[in-house]
Amino acid sequence: MRSRINDFAIKLANVNGTGSASANGLIMQAIFRMGVPVSGKNLFPSNIQGLPTWYEIRVNPKGYTARALDYDLMIAMNAQTYERDVQEVRSGGYLLYDSSWPLDAELHREDVNFIGVPLARLCNEHFREPRERILMKNIATAGALIALLNIDGAVVEQLIEEKYGRKKALRESNKRALQLGADYVREHFSCPLDFHLETMDANGDKILIDGNTATALGCVYGGATVAAWYPITPATSVMDGFKEFCEQYRKDPKTGENNFAILQAEDELAAIAMVIGASWNGARAFTSTAGPGVSLMNELLGLAYYAEIPAVIIDVQRVGPSTGMPTRTQQGDLLECAYASHGDTKHILLIPANPAECFHFAPKCFDLAERFQTPVFMMSDLDIGMNDWVTPKLTWDDGYVPDRGKVLTAEQLESTSKYFRYLPENGTAVAARTLPGVHSKGAFFTRGSGHNKFGGYTEVPDEYQEVMDRLLRKHKEAAGWVPEPIIEERAGARVGVITIGGCDPAVREALDILGDTGRPLDYMRIRAFPFHAKVAEFLADHDYCYVVEQNRDGQLCSLLILETPVAKEKIRPVLIYSGFPLSAKHVIDVITAPDVITGKAQELNAVYS
Repeated sequence: MRSRINDFAIKLANVNGTGSASANGLIMQAIFRMGVPVSGKNLFPSNIQGLPTWYEIRVNPKGYTARALDYDLMIAMNAQTYERDVQEVRSGGYLLYDSSWPLDAELHREDVNFIGVPLARLCNEHFREPRERILMKNIATAGALIALLNIDGAVVEQLIEEKYGRKKALRESNKRALQLGADYVREHFSCPLDFHLETMDANGDKILIDGNTATALGCVYGGATVAAWYPITPATSVMDGFKEFCEQYRKDPKTGENNFAILQAEDELAAIAMVIGASWNGARAFTSTAGPGVSLMNELLGLAYYAEIPAVIIDVQRVGPSTGMPTRTQQGDLLECAYASHGDTKHILLIPANPAECFHFAPKCFDLAERFQTPVFMMSDLDIGMNDWVTPKLTWDDGYVPDRGKVLTAEQLESTSKYFRYLPENGTAVAARTLPGVHSKGAFFTRGSGHNKFGGYTEVPDEYQEVMDRLLRKHKEAAGWVPEPIIEERAGARVGVITIGGCDPAVREALDILGDTGRPLDYMRIRAFPFHAKVAEFLADHDYCYVVEQNRDGQLCSLLILETPVAKEKIRPVLIYSGFPLSAKHVIDVITAPDVITGKAQELNAVYS
C-alpha cells in the first residue's frame, strides 16, 4: 500500500467521564507541535458521565480542517459503539481495540486490519488505584498511537513536563502509561503504519485556540469591563476565559483592586438586564449565552432596541429547539437574533468563522453597539467555540481607539440650550446620548413605551412612526460599517456558493474538489447582518446560488430573500443540520444530488456539461 505522509484521519471512540479528553488533547497538541496541519473535533454527550464520546483528528498537508468521514484508524474503546465504529473504518484501514477481552467475531471485517492491545490488563498490572487504572488506560492508548503514527516522543515528553512538571506522581504515571502502550505496539506490530506523521514547518506563526477563549480575550481588548451571565452550554467557557483574563489584566496596578465586574445572575433575564443597565451607565458590557438564553432575553432586547441602549450578546449556538442537544453544533439562531423581541426589531449580527475572527469581531461588536446605540450579537457556535482550531497568532493594533459613538460631554451639554434624547442633528439616524451624572442638562427619561423624537410619551401615529422609521434607517446605515463578506471568484463560474460561520472550511474544500473536476463555483462567506451591499451584488451576478447552512429551515436563505432583492428561484438551500460539524462530502453530496422536490436532476452538472 502507498505510504501516506501527514494525510489521514483518526477517530477515538470512548466513554464520557473516563479522562479521554486529556489523552486526546495530548495527541492533538503533539501533532500541532510537529508543525503538521491538524484539526480536532470533540463530539461529546451532554451528560456528565457514561455516554459515548468521540474525538476526531484530521491531518492534512494542505491545511483542510473540515471533518473527514472516512477514517484510516479507529480507536474503539467503548464496547457499546463497537458495531458503529467498525463500520466507519475505510476499506484497508485499521481498528485499535482493547484485547484484554475478546472481540466479537461478528464485528470483524476482512478489509480492516485489527490491532489488539491489552490496555486494561497492562494498566491493572502497573497501577494500583481503580480510578488511576481507568485514566491511565487512555494515556496508554495515546502511547500506542505514538508508535503507530510516528509521533515525536520528545514533543510528547515536553508536553507532559509542561502539564505535570510540578506534580511528580502524575508526571511519572503518565510517562509510564505512555511507555506501556508504545512498547507493546512496537513489539507486536509493524510500526509506523503506512499512513503516519513526519515533521513539517506549517505551524510556525500559528497557535491552537478555541473560539470561546479567543472571544473572551477579544472582549478584554475591546474594553469590556462588565459582564453578566447565567451558565449554559456551550457558552460558559466564554465567561470563564473572560474572568481569567480580567484577573490578569483588569486589576489596578497600585491598589490591586478589580477594574471589572462579573456577575452570575439568577437567570438570563436578569443577566441581560444587568448588561443593559451597565451599558446605559457608560460601561462596555456583555453577556454570553446560547439559543435558549436568547429566547428568554427577547423582551429586554426589545427594550434596548427601542430605548437605544448599547448591549453585546455572545451567542454560541447549539442544537434546538427547546433543550435540544446542548453539546451539538448548529446555526439555528439566525432569525431569532436578527429579529429578537416582539414588534418591529432588527439587530446587528456579526458572524465569525474561526477563533481569529471571534477575537477581532468582539471589539467590533462593542464599537457597533455604541455607534448605533443598539444590541449587537456575535453569532458563534459550538464547533467554533469549544474545539481547538489552528489559527494565526492573534495580533492587536495598539493604536486602536474605541468607537464610543455620539456621547455628549459636560462641556457640550453646558452649551446646549435643550437636550432631547431621540432627536438627531442634521438628519442623521443616530441621536447623541448622555451618561448619568455628567450634567443636569443631559437628564432624560429612558422610554420603552411609545415616545416621540423629543423623548416624551406618545400614542400619536405620526410621532410613533417617525421614531420607528429612524430606527430602520439606523439599521440600514449599519450595513456600511459591518465586516464585508469574503468573496472569491473562479474563472468560468456562473454559479455561486454562499455560507456563514463554521461551514467555511468544509465549503472551501468542497469547492476545491468540484473545481478540480471542471465545475468552478464562486464563493461568498457572509460575515454580518444587515447585509453589506456586496451581498446583493453577488446574488445578482450569478445564475443561481447554493446557500450552505446548518439548520433545517434555511434561515440564511430566508434572510437573503427578505432583506435583498434576490428572486427566491435563484436560491438553492443546502441544509445539513445533524449537530455534527460539516464535512466537504456533505456539501458535495447535496450540491450534486438530484433535486427530489423539483425533479431537476444534477442541475450543477448540467450547467457544466
